[in-house]
Amino acid sequence: MPELPEVETTRCGIAPHVTGQDVHQVVIRQPRLRWPIPRELPRLLGGRRIEQIRRRAKYLLFDCGHGHLLIHLGMSGSLRMVRADTPPDKHDHLDIVFTNGQALRLHDPRRFGAVLWCEGDPYTHELLASLGPEPLGDGFSADYLYPRLRGRKLAIKQAIMDNKLVVGVGNIYANEALFLAGIRPTTAAGRLSRARVERLVATIRQVLAAAITQGGTTLRDFVGGDGKPGYFAQQLKVYGREGLPCLSCQTPIRQRVQGQRSSWYCPQCQR
Repeated sequence: MPELPEVETTRCGIAPHVTGQDVHQVVIRQPRLRWPIPRELPRLLGGRRIEQIRRRAKYLLFDCGHGHLLIHLGMSGSLRMVRADTPPDKHDHLDIVFTNGQALRLHDPRRFGAVLWCEGDPYTHELLASLGPEPLGDGFSADYLYPRLRGRKLAIKQAIMDNKLVVGVGNIYANEALFLAGIRPTTAAGRLSRARVERLVATIRQVLAAAITQGGTTLRDFVGGDGKPGYFAQQLKVYGREGLPCLSCQTPIRQRVQGQRSSWYCPQCQR
């Protein structure tokens, strides 16, 4: 699944190609995604200019002046720039065609993505209004996180993956950040000292920033807006490394399931 770094990589990849461009037409080949693509989208976008592309959590927000196009990549979605006359593949569900002959193409084999339209302030949309702060923004800090963890019995890994607490800390990055912070994924969130929360905030920022710099984490489906895969997977320290020696102490990495998601950790380095 594309996580925050992959979505930000996609935004950076496509923004130079679509910002300031006028929409010629919208081609909908498959309207049934996670939610139906609005039937009126070709009319709403036709003749309009893309003013800006922003990201909120894992949503891409296309500012079209009179409204916003919201795109979520779901489990397997990707966006690529292609020539408008490029024949579509089987799972190419949507083209936004520009007057310069280029098109932004949505590819989504599993069809768990979303293409929605929002009038007015997109941050008040029901899918965005209750989200927590961005992990790389000023609103995410130990001053914010520490009091919200106090007294909670929920495991810290599950806590930091809660989008209402902080957005964009997916399974890969939660495992990696907890390893760097020396915190075991099963530790009760409310047991962490302020110093350990400060360390965790710092490692979450560190891991996500590194992943964005290197283009995200390539697993099965993700490629960036330029069609090139990310390379952060080469630096993973615990994720997917069950039984392999810890890169810090050589103790075998362990794996367990938490909340239907796998966790990896070093029993020696993480407490």
